[in-house]
Amino acid sequence: MPLLGEQNTDRNTRRHCGSDDTDKIRPRRIPNQNIVHRLQQRETNSCKPGTHFHTARVFHQNVFPNFTVVNVEKPPCFLRKFSPDGQHFIAFSADQTSLEIYQFQGPAATEALLQNIKGSLTGNDEHSQNIRSSIFSKFFVLRHSVNVAPSGEHLNRECSLFTDDGRYVIVGSAVYVPEEPYPYFFDVYRNNESVSPNPRSPLEDYSLHVVDMHLGILCDSRQFKCDKIFLSHNQGLYLYRNILAVLSVQQQTIHIFQVTSEGNFIDVRVIGRFCYEDDALVLSAVGPDNSGTSQQHRPFRETSINSLKHRLLAFLWRKARKDGSPTAMRRDRKSVV
Repeated sequence: MPLLGEQNTDRNTRRHCGSDDTDKIRPRRIPNQNIVHRLQQRETNSCKPGTHFHTARVFHQNVFPNFTVVNVEKPPCFLRKFSPDGQHFIAFSADQTSLEIYQFQGPAATEALLQNIKGSLTGNDEHSQNIRSSIFSKFFVLRHSVNVAPSGEHLNRECSLFTDDGRYVIVGSAVYVPEEPYPYFFDVYRNNESVSPNPRSPLEDYSLHVVDMHLGILCDSRQFKCDKIFLSHNQGLYLYRNILAVLSVQQQTIHIFQVTSEGNFIDVRVIGRFCYEDDALVLSAVGPDNSGTSQQHRPFRETSINSLKHRLLAFLWRKARKDGSPTAMRRDRKSVV
């Protein structure tokens, strides 16, 4: 028979184990998906005070379509995506130089067109052919066609970012740098962290554009010459509210812009060789510019690492030192090398 002290020890052990379990991430409980149960819960269950009406009365989690139209005829363009508010739909022209802005007419726009249809799929009769040819124009009405890309450049179909208010869209265009005449050496290598171009990833001239979808006008543009920015799937772009960050792989630099309410780009900061505005002033006080030589200073010839790389290495070192394990220190040493 166990002693009382042992019983208390077991009880304390179970209590401590329970407290450890509460610190772990609990798996999310999936609610009952039975339609009868959800109807009963909707009518009888009372939510907490202050719960939003749409949360308390929510029911239609998934809507299964009961009719499908296949082989729909569309304009000669590349259809892309809806705006965040669902009011506009953007597409790229066939030559990838213009942005087409359509206005969504709502799900009831084809009510008269589909009212006498039976079954779940369109057939091959004359009425079905009429549906295929006209259903797109019922849902989407072309409002604006904006010529965006400058001469020679083509829009990237996989690059588009919307602002929070749903009024502006940011798109990108690019063109390969010609071999003749090839750009100057120091236009390609602007600092000592610049990457050497290769045939698998050639240099390009890029442009970012802000388009007003309500007015259908091009508001502002920014150019990046002799650079490498991954526009596809917005890999090299990031938009947080009205702050746009652009990653230059060729120059190992992050460009920060602010998108104003009028749709203009404002240069905020360039993070790479320097991190702050006064870094260049501090460096000029002790740098080669004050050495008395007449040779022009080129950042590509600098032997020190730039500010961005220094911040990254310092962060990794502090993290490894805080961890304290030999494995973390070796990993940090390899990253420095």
